[in-house]
Amino acid sequence: MKKVIINPQYEYLRTFIENIPYVFDKEGHEIYHQRNCVKIFTAANGTILNVKRYKIPHFLNRIIYSSGIRKPKGQRAWEYPQILRSKGINTHEPVAYIEMRQMGILGDSYFISIQCDYGHTLYEIGDAPASVYEPMAVALAYYAAHIHENKIMHKDFTPGNILWKKDKNGNYCFSLVDINRMYFGEVDIQKGIKNLTRLWGPKRFIQLLVRKYASIRHFNEDAAEMLAMAERTRFWKKYQKKYEIPFQLEL
Repeated sequence: MKKVIINPQYEYLRTFIENIPYVFDKEGHEIYHQRNCVKIFTAANGTILNVKRYKIPHFLNRIIYSSGIRKPKGQRAWEYPQILRSKGINTHEPVAYIEMRQMGILGDSYFISIQCDYGHTLYEIGDAPASVYEPMAVALAYYAAHIHENKIMHKDFTPGNILWKKDKNGNYCFSLVDINRMYFGEVDIQKGIKNLTRLWGPKRFIQLLVRKYASIRHFNEDAAEMLAMAERTRFWKKYQKKYEIPFQLEL
């Protein structure tokens, strides 16, 4: 059984979209493949689509997702962009969601969106000079504050999930991706500050980011920085025990 939900704006792509599960393995251009797989497809009219296929969950989660106890990741990825975009928070434009089921049990699922033209991620801040990271920190602080003040928080607010580009006036623009893990509710000082501490970059980048964020949200800047630096140190000490850090880490 196949379940297909299509954004009415893209109903004209229905035939192409409904065929994706049957051609996914042999067509499209792969750009990511770990637990899930992401490919780029181009429809006949030239529309460029980003298609993410979610790995079939293990048995217990298949039952949980299939029974409706919890929404599948692909369904959340389909629904959440609509919430964010309604509040002026940029993220990928949702096109369609597909579920493949056998005897009512969830198998592969697909989230389809318009391919984003934001060509950079925050990984680039790793060892960037002050001339690069200082204006980025200020712009990102405003962006994060806007998200949090709208009672939304990305639970995986990490470098690869924050895309950016500059507009024609040289201003930074951001877009969130991989948003199936979101928190909806009040974001207080502790939640908000901790949410910013897993980003890459010089220690000074995080300090500037946190202090500006605190100022925008009328929090105490010194207290915010103290909380952020403690949380940042805790996170990166734990991280470096398992992974190599590809930038100069300052604690």
